[in-house]
Amino acid sequence: MEKVNILAIGAHPDDIEFGCGGALIKYTQKGNRLFLLVMTGGGMGGASSVRQQEQETSKDILGAEKIYWGGYEDTHLIVDVELIGKIEAVIAEVKPDFIFCHFPDDTHQDHRHLAQAIMSATRYIRNVLFYEGPTTQNFNPQVFVDISDTLERKVAALKAHRSQVMKTNIEDLSIVEVAHSSANFRGIQGRVKYAEAFHALRLFINI
Repeated sequence: MEKVNILAIGAHPDDIEFGCGGALIKYTQKGNRLFLLVMTGGGMGGASSVRQQEQETSKDILGAEKIYWGGYEDTHLIVDVELIGKIEAVIAEVKPDFIFCHFPDDTHQDHRHLAQAIMSATRYIRNVLFYEGPTTQNFNPQVFVDISDTLERKVAALKAHRSQVMKTNIEDLSIVEVAHSSANFRGIQGRVKYAEAFHALRLFINI
């Protein structure tokens, strides 16, 4: 099978792991190339230097080749020419066959604004899939990936973000518990044990 380039985009460190970590690991296990674009250092959730180092550790678990950093401050993403241009510059370098990114309907402004910018920046990309996170709303997926065999490594990638594991703001639930519950729920929808679910902006099925 022909190898593909994957670009996964997130607003903060650990967004990508939660939303599509299991699918990304499946890609890299098969020899495909993975690149990450993280727009902020996540400074509102802890020291940016710590969070960026956690993302570097997670990168190796995911099997990614490189992290591109957007250089924005947490909560300061706005939809403008600069943000769209930064995303387009990474797309031009990576030449991705698939892009994974936040779903536009989200209660976190960084996720919402980044998704809106991505819709413009990816207008010439064939395959663009939106993933969900704990703050996503009204998510209606049509695409499912069985992650039963990669859930353990997905969890390891989430645990690499040690400073964030208990910062879900949902009683005593850890991000690992939330990820397990989400994978189980989407798995039931997709008729497997554990799955990640995606909403397709565009998806080509090559026949």
